[in-house]
Amino acid sequence: MALFAVLIYSGDSLHAPDATDEDLAEPNAHGDEVAATGSMVAAYAFHPRAFARSIRATGVTEGAFLDAPQAVAGVYVLEAPDLDAAIAIAATNPEVRGTGGVEVRPVHSSFSA
Repeated sequence: MALFAVLIYSGDSLHAPDATDEDLAEPNAHGDEVAATGSMVAAYAFHPRAFARSIRATGVTEGAFLDAPQAVAGVYVLEAPDLDAAIAIAATNPEVRGTGGVEVRPVHSSFSA
């Protein structure tokens, strides 16, 4: 089985330090559903973009690397037989029904510490 990274794009991450269970109900339910399929290898929800720091040759700046309407709100890794299967799983992400979306990318190589 191959690995696929699913990048979640949203207006911003819902996973603020003061987020309530109610705030996170939909994304957490989705994560639970994907995990129950046995295809989820790892998942990471990011804090909102205000917590990001970007590093360039000119130094460190506050905020996301790109100033765009959507930011990467999180990422999860799926194990699936092929790209089409990974797309089918990723298409169930709640952001696809809203103003955001997801990007599915095959993983070339991996490393675990």
